[in-house]
Amino acid sequence: MRTQLLSVLLVATLVALLTAAARAEVKLVEVEYQIPGSDQVFRGFKAYDDAAKDKRPGVLVCHEWWGCNQYASDRAKQLASEGYVAFALDMYGKGNVTTDPKQAGEWAGRLYSDPDALRVRAAAGLKVLANDALVDPARLAAIGYCMGGTVALELARTGADLKAVVCFHTSTITAKAPDDNARIKAKVLICHGADDTFVKPGEIDTFHEQMRAAKVDYQFIAYAGAVHSFTSPSADKAGIPGVRYQAAADRRSWAHMRMWFREAFADAAGK
Repeated sequence: MRTQLLSVLLVATLVALLTAAARAEVKLVEVEYQIPGSDQVFRGFKAYDDAAKDKRPGVLVCHEWWGCNQYASDRAKQLASEGYVAFALDMYGKGNVTTDPKQAGEWAGRLYSDPDALRVRAAAGLKVLANDALVDPARLAAIGYCMGGTVALELARTGADLKAVVCFHTSTITAKAPDDNARIKAKVLICHGADDTFVKPGEIDTFHEQMRAAKVDYQFIAYAGAVHSFTSPSADKAGIPGVRYQAAADRRSWAHMRMWFREAFADAAGK
């Protein structure tokens, strides 16, 4: 009789778990927002698990120089499927997305030439995430791809309350004003393609020097054989020399990011 009762309870528990899993669904919603003092409209994408009832860590996704496109929103959805609330910010303004390298270079160049504007736009995206009802504002992180990695680092250099920053195949990782690194509160992880020709000579050595001088908690991981944009499955279609997807580096860097988040958010929770 006892064995039968346990079996019934086990089956009921499994059914309940499967039912809950079936109901859980990752949602992606457009979010329009503005920067104070500007009439320009920005459009980002929030991704979350609609079964979540408690506040979750929030992750800001900073896009490549192409703009806030499907790749950025897909990464946000991937983060949401792992229990985070993610927000893919918009650095260019609503509708400014391209597949043309020349156009992308022009837009990115404007931001790189105006670091104050870059930081303001990054901070606006973080504010959208931090103010979301599903997000625990004490557990925030930022990740970025290519240009987006620079954006995430520049955001951290403002003193933003980030617990972790992860940069994937980011060409510019040093600060123009090295003293700004002293404001970084986040644990910083750089996921780098060992054969990335887009990184200027001396960039990596200078980055290490700056991080050590500022006493930032950081790690730098280089993936053998990986070049620029190694996380993007469509990278090869751009037809740009030195830009190519590498599945192994993509998979491994995502795993390293997850480990980085676990440690950073556990520290934030005092565990």
